[in-house]
Amino acid sequence: MSVLVDEDTRVVVQGITGGEGKFHTEQMLDYGTNVVAGAVPDRGGQEVAGVPVYDTVSRAVREENADASVVFVPPAFAADALFEALDAPLDLVVAITEGIPTQDMSRVYRRLQETHTYLVGPNCPGVITPGEAKLGILPGNIFSSGSVGLISRSGTLTYQIVDNLTKRDVGQSTAIGIGGDPIIGTDFIEALELFEADPETEAVVMCGEIGGEDEENAAEYIDAHMDTPVVGFIAGRTAPPGKRMGHAGAIVSGSGTGTAESKINALEGAGVPVGDTPEEVADRVADLL
Repeated sequence: MSVLVDEDTRVVVQGITGGEGKFHTEQMLDYGTNVVAGAVPDRGGQEVAGVPVYDTVSRAVREENADASVVFVPPAFAADALFEALDAPLDLVVAITEGIPTQDMSRVYRRLQETHTYLVGPNCPGVITPGEAKLGILPGNIFSSGSVGLISRSGTLTYQIVDNLTKRDVGQSTAIGIGGDPIIGTDFIEALELFEADPETEAVVMCGEIGGEDEENAAEYIDAHMDTPVVGFIAGRTAPPGKRMGHAGAIVSGSGTGTAESKINALEGAGVPVGDTPEEVADRVADLL
């Protein structure tokens, strides 16, 4: 099985006529993703890679029965695109855009709470169920179908860990890149809930990084609610306090939480083994299966 996306997911690409949108639409189509529409204001009637373009997401949903979207819209306009997707409504919205202003995302987040939509991102690589569908910019060739779920704040670390899993013949059920911004949609706990409910996901890799308290909160959830085994990885062990490291959310405030040490301690306290390297994470997962 899988979570969030499968071979039946019908995708509309918001921003399909832009350079990034067009390129990754072609990549998603080549992977076998069921991209049924694009949505760009004032571009209705065009086609991109054989995919019909509509002026609005709601029109694309009506005409093509779309149930998910991928957002390749520039940051200044991305919040409006997300509001449009949430209003459509869609089951899943994957926001690839990096650099959306935090104030804009706070408004989107409030609207999200009033819906039943899963929002993945922003500033994320997307979601993939290997061999069935990918929504976003993930390199499909390194993934293989299997029983390990993956949740990560970092796209690059997702690729490193998945590559190591695949080389050990350990396939993945679904990989979710939740993004590294301070305000995101689907967080670790929501993703863990999805994998815990999937009977064919036999283990989960949770890849976190410094900044915020999401990993500490996830550790509490794992300890109280997870039967599916989880293996962890935390990036940023050597980062100095108060300095942003890569992602907008990867900054340690100096309050005692948000450090690599506090996250690792929380996870290990919940019975989650934490690998020192992506290779060690893959080894620990292989030992569980």
